[in-house]
Amino acid sequence: MANKIVFIIKPFILFFTLLALSGQCFAEDKWKIRLRGIGIIPDDSSTNILLGNTTTQTAGVEIDSAFVPELDITYMITPHIGIEAIAGIANHDVNVDGTPTGALAAVGGADGLKLFDTWVLPPTITLQYHFLPNNNLRPYIGVGANYTATLADNASDELEAAVGGPVKVSSDNSWGWAVQAGFDYDISDNWFFNADVKYIDIDTVANIGVNGGPNAGAVFNVDLDVDPWVVGAGIGFQF
Repeated sequence: MANKIVFIIKPFILFFTLLALSGQCFAEDKWKIRLRGIGIIPDDSSTNILLGNTTTQTAGVEIDSAFVPELDITYMITPHIGIEAIAGIANHDVNVDGTPTGALAAVGGADGLKLFDTWVLPPTITLQYHFLPNNNLRPYIGVGANYTATLADNASDELEAAVGGPVKVSSDNSWGWAVQAGFDYDISDNWFFNADVKYIDIDTVANIGVNGGPNAGAVFNVDLDVDPWVVGAGIGFQF
């Protein structure tokens, strides 16, 4: 997990170090730092859960929402154009959605059963256009790229009890696109209020392997389109 975090953070450190060095000749208020509270609301869908990619089950999975803090940094290239880097970490539960049949039902799967929870780190960079940079109220839109890293997948106690043995879960990392819209509203010369909404394209494959007990060797797979709406509000500081 530590190696994943270093791999993700290094480009951000290099990117903003270069901007800081080049920004010495620029005017003030090139930087905006925001701390938001966000709701991550998956617009999720999935394939049916498969046993070894061969036997179709009637159930898929669903992902719960999460509410976490988020930090972002924006550098204004011009009064209208900015680059924003967004980082946060969240934990989501992944549950059975539907009534299983076949192998999944045979090992104790049931509608609503929590399969696992996962910690995800989804750093996102967007290129923004700010419509009214000199106004107190400054709306903007943005488009960019997202990389979502799964830092830890943990099988639930309920799942391990149902299958009668230990379970190992692994989810793929994901590259995708992101769009956003929001606004800043000045509170004072340096402080402002921010509200923002994003839609992020996140796709992954989860592999659920039973490592012991009467069902040892069974491997279930499911393709997930997470595609969350990220809605947030918070406070910002510009300098």
